[in-house]
Amino acid sequence: MGKSRAGLKSSAGLLLYRSGAGGLEVLLVHPGGPFWRHKDIGAWSIPKGEIDAGEDELAAARREFGEETGYRPTRKALDLARDLGCVRQPSGKHVHTWAVRDDWDPTRLVSNTFEIEWPPHSGHKRAFPEADRGAWFNLDEARVKILRGQVPFLDRLVEALTQDE
Repeated sequence: MGKSRAGLKSSAGLLLYRSGAGGLEVLLVHPGGPFWRHKDIGAWSIPKGEIDAGEDELAAARREFGEETGYRPTRKALDLARDLGCVRQPSGKHVHTWAVRDDWDPTRLVSNTFEIEWPPHSGHKRAFPEADRGAWFNLDEARVKILRGQVPFLDRLVEALTQDE
């Protein structure tokens, strides 16, 4: 299940949402590491990661969310998760996302790490967090902050919530 039709790996994630002072808000994370350090607009993401071979997509989304944030949504919230489908990213990767109504303080974010050679060609490996911070954004802010390939998930969330009214 981890490979898409194009042979690229597939990812899965959870898009947390809540009602905030300014209306609907979504939780996004900022990628860690030196390449993203000074990027903000169009750099934030839904917490997500690769689906392991044979792994259930929703189980992968839950696991990856926990690895990137250190938070596990409540069982009740996960039981009501809304499937927002799959979107092919500009890279060709397929991302599967579920919306979960839950509230969490992103200042408590604790992310797993990855290693890369840094500085490049130095021979030194350094560890960086996969996500260096998280924040709640209203939909207008989120549309500016999120990676452009993930914008359809914001539209799908609004559509799903509108259908419930």
